[in-house]
Amino acid sequence: MDILLLIGGLLLILLGANGLTDGAASVAKHFRIPSIVIGLTIVAFGTSAPEFTVSMSSALKGSADIAIGNVVGSNIFNTLMIVGCTALFAPIVITRNTLQREIPLCILSSIVLLICANDVFLDGYKQNILSVSDGLILLCFFAIFLRYTFTLVSHNPKEKEEETEEIKQHPMWKSVLFIVGGLGALIAGGSFFVDGATGIARSLGVSESVIGLTLVAGGTSLPELATSIVAALKKNPEIAIGNVIGSNLFNIFFVLGCSASITPLNFAGIGNLDLLVLVGSSILLWLFGIFFGKRTITRVEGSILILCYIAYTSVLIYLS
Repeated sequence: MDILLLIGGLLLILLGANGLTDGAASVAKHFRIPSIVIGLTIVAFGTSAPEFTVSMSSALKGSADIAIGNVVGSNIFNTLMIVGCTALFAPIVITRNTLQREIPLCILSSIVLLICANDVFLDGYKQNILSVSDGLILLCFFAIFLRYTFTLVSHNPKEKEEETEEIKQHPMWKSVLFIVGGLGALIAGGSFFVDGATGIARSLGVSESVIGLTLVAGGTSLPELATSIVAALKKNPEIAIGNVIGSNLFNIFFVLGCSASITPLNFAGIGNLDLLVLVGSSILLWLFGIFFGKRTITRVEGSILILCYIAYTSVLIYLS
């Protein structure tokens, strides 16, 4: 039953995210909101809607380990497995701006989370908590990131044209139906998914943090994985890097920021090992791009990233 709840919840989340994104983008297009604004807000949110839904549902249900583990695990999965698998299909060329700006920003976001999660070590508190103030700080970082992205893309007319072609406009009644149906599916799917994940954790005797870092994280990262693999097959593997970095920043700054702003999240089962792997995976990606492959993630480097993820998962299972 728990497995059915998990799978059914995930399907509802994916369908809901797709419907909400299409409907909201169509309504925005109807009111003549610039396509680039739609792409950087509604569409970007759509790809991270699974993580957002699961983390919010988990936070409200008191399952902080799943809420935090979902984001930390998803970001590790994105960096090691998605980039690694994509590089196996086709080497990934990284632009100079991405290497000098976006990836370092991704490293910074991981370090900020590491600092926020060490209240015991840094402040002498009794437990590590992602407080409401921490959540608001993360949201401030998200606002800065969004402003930076708008500024960057506004100077690239070609990107604006490409985005315009991709957004479809539906009749208003159909767009509203997509939005309402998508929201309903996200809410119901998030509830089912969290219930299924916690049930599986209890039946297997595994902590919720391990389930959040592995099973839940992998499930909510399916849209990013599918997008990256398809991009590689279409000879556009560089899309994977932008997809991963955008998702990682969105997850930490927005998803965790919103979740912690509503209710404090206790780092009970998520420790420095997980957070250091999160920081280390981003640094490893940056090192591969800047030193070894001359701004290219090769198949060998992709294999190393995958092996790192397998090793990390094996350690998690062993320690549990």
